[in-house]
Amino acid sequence: MIHNENDKTIFDLIKKEYYRQTNTINLIASENYVSHDIMLAQGSCLTNKYAEGKPNNRYYGGCKNVDLIESICIDRAKKLFKVEYVNVQPHSGSQANFAVMLSLLKFNDVILGLDLQHGGHLTHGSSVNFSGILYKSYSFKLNKNTGLIDYTDLKNKAYKFKPKVIICGGSSYVRDWDYKFIRTIADSINAIVVADISHISGFVAHNLMNNPIPYCHIITSTTHKTLRGPRGGIIMMHKDFPNPWNLKNKNNKIKMMSEIIDSSVFPGTQGGPLMHVIAGKAIAFLEANSKEYYNYILQVKKNANILSQYLISKNYELISGGTDNHIILVNLCNKNVNGAYIEQKLEKANLIVNKNVIPYDQKSSKITSGIRLGTAAITSRNIKEKDIIEIGEFINQVIQNHNNDNIINKIKQNTSNWIRKFPLNH
Repeated sequence: MIHNENDKTIFDLIKKEYYRQTNTINLIASENYVSHDIMLAQGSCLTNKYAEGKPNNRYYGGCKNVDLIESICIDRAKKLFKVEYVNVQPHSGSQANFAVMLSLLKFNDVILGLDLQHGGHLTHGSSVNFSGILYKSYSFKLNKNTGLIDYTDLKNKAYKFKPKVIICGGSSYVRDWDYKFIRTIADSINAIVVADISHISGFVAHNLMNNPIPYCHIITSTTHKTLRGPRGGIIMMHKDFPNPWNLKNKNNKIKMMSEIIDSSVFPGTQGGPLMHVIAGKAIAFLEANSKEYYNYILQVKKNANILSQYLISKNYELISGGTDNHIILVNLCNKNVNGAYIEQKLEKANLIVNKNVIPYDQKSSKITSGIRLGTAAITSRNIKEKDIIEIGEFINQVIQNHNNDNIINKIKQNTSNWIRKFPLNH
């Protein structure tokens, strides 16, 4: 809780937000609840320390302790993901992707990623993002009938446009990826494969989904979402490799990609690292390498499958008919409602989701034909199989009675009482 505050305006709002998080059912796929230790680290004196550069090679004095913290963080990430190289300094997943693209591309070079409307991410080539502004971007799509990646479309566009970078990953794609196939295509056109595993890094760390690390040249991720750490980003490589363009360093030796990526993070795309967040990342990597976390992430997957099947039994149409991860994408067209409207109605009943476009959506991104659900945060509250079915029924009741505020208020009373059975652990 919050103590010894002087700025009443801000701390009153923090208390209200704590109350909101405690008393609502959080189904936002990109959110989670960190441990008490991570919150302590992020609220510590480390927030006062500037540390531009890398451990033992800083531009500031007084870095003895933070050098050790960042080194421990890197070692823990290497152990968790079984990789040779990690940079833990990116402030976010988007910053990590920006640094990687700066490392690999020149202005107007070609990239290929999953279409945003089909589950991709802003930083994978969206026209409103740096990735679509600085680079010439093309997108592959999902099969309209199956809701799965159209690998023929990916292959054809790769051969036609010859991208320098192919990006795997997305923000609302619910199925697994064929990284081996994508690497084969990339090798045939001399492209680099970047896997953005921001949503699924927790599954990847424990081999509960296909592992991109042996097949993709570079891997990026956020450290929150399923990994259940602080909000931030990381960049990884299974093995370091010489840069493809034979760029040389001051000693006239070919630069390794680790050197180029490090300089693209700092000073290329950001200044000093957030040492309080890096400490939180270090704690998260240790937590994620435990049996307790393995049981947690396994339950996340179970809960997503059970919620999917329950919604299908209530005549909801799910994109691809289910999920391989923690994300469920619901097509609301057969319910004659839109995503923005239902997001608001669900929030009135203490069910927090986000509106989301669906593949080939006819509605705008501000309205949408779907909603995105996720099970990472609710599973952190020790919610299991039978509880998930109750959440599914709460969702169904709200959507079935969306035009009756009296019923929705009664559902809110029920959800308020129900969620108290599952307290937050911090």
